[in-house]
Amino acid sequence: MTRLALLLAISSTCVPCLAQDSAAGGDQLAATWSQWRGPDRTGHCAGPAWPDRLNEENFRQLWRVPLEPSYSGPVVDRHHVFTTETQDEFEEVVTAFDRNTGEKRWQTSWEGAMSVPFFAKRNGSWIRSTPTLSDGALYVAGMRDVLVCLEAESGEVRWRVDLAKRFGTSLSSFGFVCSPLVDESSVYVQAAPGLVKLSAQTGETIWRSLDKSGGMMGGAFSSPILAEVAGREQLVVQTRSHLKGVTAETGAELWSKAVRTFRGMNILTPLVHAGGIFTSAYGGRAHYYTLSEQDGELSVSEKWNARAQGYMTSPVVIGDHAYLYLRSKRFCCVNLNEGTVAWISESIGDGYWSLVAQGERILALTDRGELYLIAANTEEFEVVDRLHVTDSETWAHLAVDDGQVFVRELDALSAYRWQ
Repeated sequence: MTRLALLLAISSTCVPCLAQDSAAGGDQLAATWSQWRGPDRTGHCAGPAWPDRLNEENFRQLWRVPLEPSYSGPVVDRHHVFTTETQDEFEEVVTAFDRNTGEKRWQTSWEGAMSVPFFAKRNGSWIRSTPTLSDGALYVAGMRDVLVCLEAESGEVRWRVDLAKRFGTSLSSFGFVCSPLVDESSVYVQAAPGLVKLSAQTGETIWRSLDKSGGMMGGAFSSPILAEVAGREQLVVQTRSHLKGVTAETGAELWSKAVRTFRGMNILTPLVHAGGIFTSAYGGRAHYYTLSEQDGELSVSEKWNARAQGYMTSPVVIGDHAYLYLRSKRFCCVNLNEGTVAWISESIGDGYWSLVAQGERILALTDRGELYLIAANTEEFEVVDRLHVTDSETWAHLAVDDGQVFVRELDALSAYRWQ
């Protein structure tokens, strides 16, 4: 069974895949939070079962280190946790810490900061993309369409590619947002603007696709996934205006569907479930699309749409239901088979949640430093427990691995452990 087939078989049952432990040199398989939204990009985690409460008896802080701003989610291997920051509005910095003690192991930096336009100042002028850890390498996207490959053990630069210079493209207004996707010998990013496949070993361009829009409002907010849909292994990609399927081998477009959105705020990571694809856009609705094949060609159609309007929070799926934080600042549950909204909570007031699921539980980190433990209840919004973990803003995605929880505050990185 290929690595992709194994990943697909496991993720289809909503159980996290096994990711290669890169810092250990690949000597064994371990479930690690190695990339955006975890081992298989679905927001699910393995490891010890979570306790029922968030309190000092079973949930304690191990360490906290101050840092400068970042929206990058932390990623981990068995020994380290990796994070980014933008220092002095000038340099982008990557640091590896001991995951149990918070001791700094190495640090690498490069000049690369940029200022976002006035209408986006609230969202900051610092690094956004979550790095990806694979086979001993850490792939980091800088704001100015720069992709850097580092040795995970030492921080040494393997290669560095300036995609804007390589393709002669303009920088987008929000910088490089997409989190790199790595599969075996290749890395995929939505940047430059378009979809680019590079050699994971050298950074050499293999192909560039979806070169449709550029300039100030170009680029992408979403991150691609690799999945099998309608019997075809493909990249599922969300641009500012469309949901698309692309062949990993050549970058050829297999199918395309326009997604209604306000000012291109197509932000969610596409989610494949039961042979279909779920997404939801700011200024639009929730959609579930299916693919069919005729005479070797794929076509896409909408099975249903619903009023659950997403924004920035990519959902998690438990059973046949998606749990999604909405633009209206409410949490909701959507039946993916029927296209019905099972429930929508009262207004909560947060702008963003990052979601991690395990079994019948969801851990949600709000942008205001609140940590929720939520039951996957299809009848009602059920909060099991909650804990205020920081007064700082927390826009970076939560990371959960082997009984540890990592919170990237805007000005620090904190590690917690469930007892």
